[in-house]
Amino acid sequence: MPDYLDDLRLAHVLADAADAATMDRFKALDLKVETKPDMTPVTEADKGAEDVVRGHLKRARPRDAVLGEEYGVEGTGPRRWVIDPIDGTKNYVRGVPVWATLISLMEAREGGFQPVVGLVSAPALGRRWWAAKDHGAYSGRSLTSASRLQVSRVSRLADASFAYSSLSGWEEQGRLDGFLDLTREVWRTRAYGDFWSYMMVAEGSVDLCAEPELSLWDMAATSIVVTEAGGSFTGLDGRPGPHSGNAAASNGLLHDELLGYLNQRY
Repeated sequence: MPDYLDDLRLAHVLADAADAATMDRFKALDLKVETKPDMTPVTEADKGAEDVVRGHLKRARPRDAVLGEEYGVEGTGPRRWVIDPIDGTKNYVRGVPVWATLISLMEAREGGFQPVVGLVSAPALGRRWWAAKDHGAYSGRSLTSASRLQVSRVSRLADASFAYSSLSGWEEQGRLDGFLDLTREVWRTRAYGDFWSYMMVAEGSVDLCAEPELSLWDMAATSIVVTEAGGSFTGLDGRPGPHSGNAAASNGLLHDELLGYLNQRY
């Protein structure tokens, strides 16, 4: 059985290169920002970071395919690297430090591609999280300086902390009533947003989180970090993994209740 540790080491090298590219332009007064057809922003830093990662992969893993947010898919085969160069571009543009590069390796399995390595690097926060299949999830500055992650053991919604990104997507999907009902049942709600909510679930500092609309590159890396930390990561439809176009993550103990509220009036 492959242990994926060489791939994980490569993911750290890729993240180091991406961090250098993104931090070089963070808060730059002349940062170039464009609007994509889906009306979301993209910066020269998004494109530059993805270029850097693709260049490294072309040299280190020439047989592997690559799927990135900015340039799509290149190559074929049973192994595919999935890249989100800047998750949280709107934060990046405004100088908010909550953004990250997401890097995942997915392998073809029964039922489709599944994440086997995931890394989330948030250089403006000075944080990095990673996981490899069957090797657990960790956070730290390097592979040799890390702490193992473990989800919380909170088992009652009344004691739970719930993280989300915004209200608008839930309303557009007709799920807002169930979402609001959930917020009334939990102990605490905070809109941390994007990758950070999932990483806090993996750390055990948040108990559940969800987003109504996402792409594969938003979820491939975060999903394996959550599950290797002992949590659950599914779509709102309950399908495990990052394939449903939306996400629900939890410590596992609260997952059925989380899905129940978000689907109750849908």
